[in-house]
Amino acid sequence: MTRIMIFFTMMGSTSVVIIISVFMLLFLCKISHNRTDLILFVTVIMGTAIFNQVLKFMFKRTRPTVHQLIEENGYSFPSGHSMGAFALYGVLVFLLWRYITTRIGRVFLILISVIMSMTIGVSRIYLGVHYPSDVLGGYLVSCFWLAVTIWIYQHYVEGRNNKIK
Repeated sequence: MTRIMIFFTMMGSTSVVIIISVFMLLFLCKISHNRTDLILFVTVIMGTAIFNQVLKFMFKRTRPTVHQLIEENGYSFPSGHSMGAFALYGVLVFLLWRYITTRIGRVFLILISVIMSMTIGVSRIYLGVHYPSDVLGGYLVSCFWLAVTIWIYQHYVEGRNNKIK
């Protein structure tokens, strides 16, 4: 079980999120041809990273010291892995939704996103490097940031489309 949790923790690491983000940016460039989609993606990912660092500095919560199965440095709240996973998979669902037109495809997209986000968060608790509140706080902050950026994106795109008409 520990190996599986380490795998999911690695899937939420900064380096893996960057690799997935680069591939997704290239993919979006190929299928979307819409610069605002790329701007939304980058804004969500970069904003999440910035929020995470600011909040860690503000709260300065120490990590759990009991039963750590891996070594982690830095502050605990909010979980950067959880924030990054929720933001990455959330924005991917939003951006890819219009390109996946089948019900089964959309269900699969949501299922993979939920499984990845939740398992990455659970892995952080299992490995003893975060409290449950760190993970939940990370999800909430990312959810808020994702909702705000999507709202702004939709109003911008809607306003731009109204000008064209």
